[in-house]
Amino acid sequence: MFRRVLLPTDGSTLSRRAVKRGIAFAKSVGASVVGFYSPEDFQTVMYSEYVPPNLLSQKEFEAQAKSVAQKHLADIEKAARAAGVPFEGYYVASVSPWRAIVAAAKRRKCDVIVMGSHGRGGLAGIVLGSQTTKVLTHTKIPVLELH
Repeated sequence: MFRRVLLPTDGSTLSRRAVKRGIAFAKSVGASVVGFYSPEDFQTVMYSEYVPPNLLSQKEFEAQAKSVAQKHLADIEKAARAAGVPFEGYYVASVSPWRAIVAAAKRRKCDVIVMGSHGRGGLAGIVLGSQTTKVLTHTKIPVLELH
């Protein structure tokens, strides 16, 4: 039933735990995994002619984002290889990571998305939002939400 599992990560402890469990799930059903990382896209908001001296250029941002993506995806690849699970890495910068996750699942033909959630409810959930909640409400692909 499940052949390709999308494992989005932001590098957090919660995300790493979800990746570990997602790899175990993939192994149990004979699926491969697609590790995914989406840094927020480069944006410069200027309210005046002043440019902060520590502002990264777009090229610097892209190099930094690529480096971080490679690190996070290498961590997933290492865990997948150790478990004997086929791995593919993929990253794309996006203004809204949840949209990038949904698009990546479609683009890479994933059957399920496994991701962590802080489990925030009530006011915290409304104010802080949740990438996981947004993925859950905007995709038809099954999502395994891990706390």
